[in-house]
Amino acid sequence: MITPRNYSPYTTAVITARPRKETGLKFKPMTIADIPVIKPYLDQAFGRTCDFTVGGMFMWIEYFAYTYCIVNNTLFVKGVTEDDVTRPAFSIPMGKMSLEESVKLLREYCRQEGYDLIFSAVPEVYVAPLKALGAATVDKLEDWSDYLYEAASLASLSGKKLNKKRNHVNRFEAEHPGYRFEPLTADHLPAVKEFFNATHLPLSKPAIADVEREQVMHVLDNLEAYGFEGAVLSTPENGIVAFTLGEVKGDTLYTHIEKMNHEVNGAGETVNKLFAVMMTERHPEVMYINREEDVGDPGLRHAKESYRPVELLGKYNVAF
Repeated sequence: MITPRNYSPYTTAVITARPRKETGLKFKPMTIADIPVIKPYLDQAFGRTCDFTVGGMFMWIEYFAYTYCIVNNTLFVKGVTEDDVTRPAFSIPMGKMSLEESVKLLREYCRQEGYDLIFSAVPEVYVAPLKALGAATVDKLEDWSDYLYEAASLASLSGKKLNKKRNHVNRFEAEHPGYRFEPLTADHLPAVKEFFNATHLPLSKPAIADVEREQVMHVLDNLEAYGFEGAVLSTPENGIVAFTLGEVKGDTLYTHIEKMNHEVNGAGETVNKLFAVMMTERHPEVMYINREEDVGDPGLRHAKESYRPVELLGKYNVAF
């Protein structure tokens, strides 16, 4: 005799399987067209790490495979962990729902999908609350801490610790008396792209370097959509020697892009200083500048440490 599926020997009735309970989380690909929708949620995130800014998220859509959905006026972002792009992971939810409610919803979603819930790039302020909700492991992302500086310090380069930086700027100004520093506009874009293509230096991690290069060009091609503010430094003899782009969120300026001609002494230090001056004058609320992570690149690490950060903003993988 063939026994029907879902048949129980303890009853004469066929047992009906319970319908799968849907969480309501239906993720869709993230594109730059979604910036106006997602930015208000990013603005609600706590902390000063760069991952909760337009640049920190949208410049890395492809690398981290970001998708998103909005449920109960709360943004959920799904991607992969920062240290292992084969592991699905989520950003801290942002919006109306409490952390407890959103974690519960994500745990149910992950059970249905067949993998553990992992949050990646978690700011330190969220670690203890997640542990209180039952997180099992917390691992620091050593290469992904953000370098945070006092805005006034980068704008003035005052003090003994920044004496070398100040000397580089003074030398640049002395050697290039006709230099120009001006806000980056659409009129500059063709020359900026040409400069970037001619002077780009790769990072020590090729995969990240390739993505970063593509994303810089993508930003330049879609600058209006990103809404970044930027500046260009040029000299009569060299043309463009540096450019930079960033955004302001709360009391912090996030410098997402900074490129310079390394053969022109002081170009990097000068564009850094003058951009800090320009942005703090435009935005008096800016108290800090986040120059983002070094992704484990020794050259970037040395350069960021040389500006004497006031804090390294740690990030974590937190798994349930």
